[in-house]
Amino acid sequence: MSNASTALGSALADQSAARHAVELALPMIESGMASRSIGESGFLYIVIMDPALGPEACSFESAILYEHSVGDRSAWDADYALYAREKARICWRGRRSGHELRYIAPHLLRATDTGVWGGVWHDGIAVGVSGADPWFDEAIGTSVAGLLRAIAKQQALALEESLELGRHDQGGAEPLAST
Repeated sequence: MSNASTALGSALADQSAARHAVELALPMIESGMASRSIGESGFLYIVIMDPALGPEACSFESAILYEHSVGDRSAWDADYALYAREKARICWRGRRSGHELRYIAPHLLRATDTGVWGGVWHDGIAVGVSGADPWFDEAIGTSVAGLLRAIAKQQALALEESLELGRHDQGGAEPLAST
């Protein structure tokens, strides 16, 4: 897993926030998997992209914020991680959800892009999910993205206003250099 928590990455939607978002969504995911009501595989893989790192800023791998596997990977019948990454990749690059890219804007797809949908682009957050039916992959991705956004909002509201979000020492923000 790549760690995109660099100076260029999101200050508030960081790896810890992404992990927390998945943890909050897990009861829903695990219930759906146990009942097989979201798909028959019994497995799920989630890839969350750093919302502050787009294709113009870095490679896809460098922009992966967090990945999470649900279910016993040794029993997988398909490479759900690969599918989830590819779904995240097209949403991240195209800045649209996979279903929209596949059926409304297929002219944006490349020959090497995945032909399956189930990834989302939600308010700047790309999430690829694989293992459930595509419409549930999409619903889970939307839930995780919404939770990540909520966690970032919660953190933002807890911060004092400053010129730079990343500088929260006791003295406040460092002054910006004048030009």
